Amino acid sequence: MARLESLITIDDMREAARRALPRMLFDFVDGGAGDEATKHRNSAGFATYALMARALSGRESRDQSRTLFGRRIESPVLVAPTGSSGLLWPRGEAEVARACAKAGTIMTVSAGSTLSIEEIADAAPGPKWLQIFIYKDRGITRAFAERARASGYEALTLTVDCPLLGRRERDIRNGFTINPKLNLSTMLDAALHPGWWMRMARTPRVTFKNFEAYGGGGVVDMARYISTLIDPAVRWSDVAWLRSIWDGPLIIKGVLRGEDAVKALDSGCDAVQVSNHGGRQFDQTLGVIEALEEIVDAVAGRVPVLLDGGVRRGADVLKAIALGAHAVLIGRSHLWGLSVAGEAGVKHALDLLREEIDLAMAIGGFGSLDELDRSTVRRVPPLP
Repeated sequence: MARLESLITIDDMREAARRALPRMLFDFVDGGAGDEATKHRNSAGFATYALMARALSGRESRDQSRTLFGRRIESPVLVAPTGSSGLLWPRGEAEVARACAKAGTIMTVSAGSTLSIEEIADAAPGPKWLQIFIYKDRGITRAFAERARASGYEALTLTVDCPLLGRRERDIRNGFTINPKLNLSTMLDAALHPGWWMRMARTPRVTFKNFEAYGGGGVVDMARYISTLIDPAVRWSDVAWLRSIWDGPLIIKGVLRGEDAVKALDSGCDAVQVSNHGGRQFDQTLGVIEALEEIVDAVAGRVPVLLDGGVRRGADVLKAIALGAHAVLIGRSHLWGLSVAGEAGVKHALDLLREEIDLAMAIGGFGSLDELDRSTVRRVPPLP
């Protein structure tokens, strides 16, 4: 296992995860849909903006806290929903929950977790949101909302950019399933990653606990199973229906157009999350930073705008906030930490970003995140 103190960037953690995980699992996390152009646009898009430092404006201390729906968090970096985390580390979602609680931030729990809604709620006391979909059987959606309410989840994050599962070609080539068949290739891969193998060998067979009541707890091809449940014909009226059965904050995740952000507000949503599913669904679409300003303008300050996708540096976070995001969420960036060291690795990833944000604020002359606006960033040519 890599020593965490030697991993000084998110990219270092990604490389350590590559060494720690079987190729099939690394590619499952790292890969995107199609040519992976959208995935690359997400990260590359941040380099098309430069921060404008203020001379002689340093502060003794900086405040990077944020408040969302009355909940104060220590840093503007939340954790996005990521399915199947329990494949990377035993009881992976519980590890993430504990790390988020210690970091003072919010965990968004994936509908496709390998632990149940209730188990993750019990794992740590920190604030949690639950990712939710509109299923063909609306009873499943209602049941998830009711379980979230009973377990103390503070918000629902409705994911709307996944009417069908994207074509992730790395997974197709690797024959990815959550419980792969043992053959020469998978046995060799496991033998080359003994730490992962020994941890997982002591763990009960991975299932999708939230779907056990619907016959899906032990499926081996999650993508195919979920595609049979999610309603590909969801409309705005369905968002309004979800609003009618949930009395807490409702975030809509997967918006890239200003007009859709306005419709989300009209349907009762309390926040808009600019997201393209990390480039895992629709290839050849906008990177999130490219879509952000249009959505911020459309929302016009009525609700918070969140962003996820491609965030790897503290400076990325500040650029997103300067363009109008209230906070950002990380997906792969925290999963690399989980893959390397479980809870400690996730906390390390969050700490790296928090420290980078503080350093950039100090050198840039910003005492709080509220001092960042569009005047503090400038469009620049893409790096070669």
